[in-house]
Amino acid sequence: MKKILVVIPARMASTRLPGKPLYPICGKPLIQWVYEGVSRASLIEDIIVATDDERIVEAVSSFGGKAVLTGAHHQTGTDRICEVVREYGKGYDIVVNVQGDEPLIRGESIDKVIRPVAAGKAPVATPVIRFERGEDNNPNTVKVVMDAEGYALYFSRFPVPYVRGEKPPFYKHVGLYVFEKDFLLEFSSWEQTPLEKSEMLEQLRILEKGYKIKTVEWKERLHGVDTPEDVKIVEGILKGARQ
Repeated sequence: MKKILVVIPARMASTRLPGKPLYPICGKPLIQWVYEGVSRASLIEDIIVATDDERIVEAVSSFGGKAVLTGAHHQTGTDRICEVVREYGKGYDIVVNVQGDEPLIRGESIDKVIRPVAAGKAPVATPVIRFERGEDNNPNTVKVVMDAEGYALYFSRFPVPYVRGEKPPFYKHVGLYVFEKDFLLEFSSWEQTPLEKSEMLEQLRILEKGYKIKTVEWKERLHGVDTPEDVKIVEGILKGARQ
């Protein structure tokens, strides 16, 4: 049985929503919604919040979670996660990187993304969600195209594929990754690649090096939190689910 660790990177320095991890949503901080959603995954062994701010450590501890302080020098969330994995990841086989701004995330959905990596189908897996054209011109919505087996061909901030003939289904990427632990540590040591630097998308480094990323389609509705307007939308969804 594979041992699986979830790491949630969380930083206070959000330009659009200062103090984002602790921002209250329906009476609980954002990071607590994420942590509790992740905790419902049946395949995971442990969850660690990785942060450079003592206030987040205190908040996570207050609701019974586990958080650790990391260095403030990291350029990416992956670098922060790797620090945690090197320190606390002994004995684990798989590492799940869950973004700390997805309060609607479901445990069973995380399990779906874990399974192909646990089965050895790819060293990395990530979820995608089908969407209608309209979001495609937003560079913050990362688009993805896959082959017939669901392996990623390319990720882009640009609308892909271009439609000249028959209209295909469109998919956007959700920022969650499941890694073989050893592959994650190797990946983090690689130099940035040309397409990665152009699109500013870390996952392109994996494809440019010739490795596979398995995609898993999610059907549920998600809404990440980046602005006060996002908070209102998420609160509406949560209140509707309670009724």
